[in-house]
Amino acid sequence: MTSTDLSLEIADDIAIVRLTRGKKRNALSDALILALRDTFLNLPPQVRAAVIDGEGEHFCAGLDLSELKERDAGQGLHHSRMWHTALDHIQMGTVPVIAALHGAVVGGGLELASACHIRVADQTTFYALPEGSRGIFVGGGGSVRIPKLIGAARMTDMMMTGRTYNAADGERAGFAQYLVPQGQAFDKALELARRVAGNAPLTNYALMHALPRISEQPADHGYFTEALMAGIAQASPEAKERVRAFLEGRADKVGRG
Repeated sequence: MTSTDLSLEIADDIAIVRLTRGKKRNALSDALILALRDTFLNLPPQVRAAVIDGEGEHFCAGLDLSELKERDAGQGLHHSRMWHTALDHIQMGTVPVIAALHGAVVGGGLELASACHIRVADQTTFYALPEGSRGIFVGGGGSVRIPKLIGAARMTDMMMTGRTYNAADGERAGFAQYLVPQGQAFDKALELARRVAGNAPLTNYALMHALPRISEQPADHGYFTEALMAGIAQASPEAKERVRAFLEGRADKVGRG
């Protein structure tokens, strides 16, 4: 599946999804958001993990302001919900998604990155939320996802003051889990995607769908949900074979670093 705004490449069991509006710093048009939605809704069945990358010098500089229209309240609401649906297909889809961040990760670009499960940033990466200075508010799920990464106070500061985080400060704040030298974000993201793709699919699914919900449940509800998910996961044939392989010395004794 391809469009003028986005490309999809399948490398074995990894989907490489690349924003291809490099001349516009991969700004998010409505067409690009819909292409992301359709791509993740229709991934081929052999795909076990995905990488999102951006063409050119920037991952994504945010909303394409040339498309910003005067909307009434209802139109604005429905436009925001369209973004929510698209990014939900990334966060709550069928496979884990790793973002390869470089250059601008700004506004809607940060909302897109926050919908991914793992984020790898290189040294050129910077993060900003300029909506406050433009008289608008995040509308792509950022008010829900970004505080879970960095806290509500940091997000408030960014939107009120225009504060920008560089790659190193951003990694310490929680925007990314990995920080690599310039030009190496995609390679590291692909390496991680291949590692993740080797997990039992049901375990990956539990981490994507159950863990975020458990973290927001009261403790007694969380324990019960955890017990249900643990029982389901360990009952799968693949899990049973993996445990047998470990006990019989056919599997690594320690995890990979």
